[in-house]
Amino acid sequence: MLVRLLYCSRAVDASPEAIESILSKAREHNPATGITGILCYGGGIFLQAIEGGRMQVSELFGHIVKDARHKDVALLKYQEISERRFGGWSMGQVNMSKINHSILLKYSEKPELDPYGVSGDVSLAMLEDLMATANICGRI
Repeated sequence: MLVRLLYCSRAVDASPEAIESILSKAREHNPATGITGILCYGGGIFLQAIEGGRMQVSELFGHIVKDARHKDVALLKYQEISERRFGGWSMGQVNMSKINHSILLKYSEKPELDPYGVSGDVSLAMLEDLMATANICGRI
């Protein structure tokens, strides 16, 4: 059974090294567990979609909730899926320096990443728009 989980959190350490550490750990761990997904990071906020088997995704989310590098973790959406939307990445990253900020404004009050202020469906639509229009780093 495939599932998709969408969550947001705030970075405890917003340094480029800390963010890269999170991404490299995911890219190292995810292939062995069949997890794929995409991460968007901006303004100290993570928005991430993870896909895979129900147990593997649930276990990974449990680790994220307990991870000291994240705070204010919020589950935005959890759904059973028939196919992966982000299957091309062990953990892709939206290159926020390459995005058109009007995409962010399309989904929120200000042209900034704020998944806390919108629904899970809106966050997923925004992530899909960002994925389609921005450069994605970390393709496997």
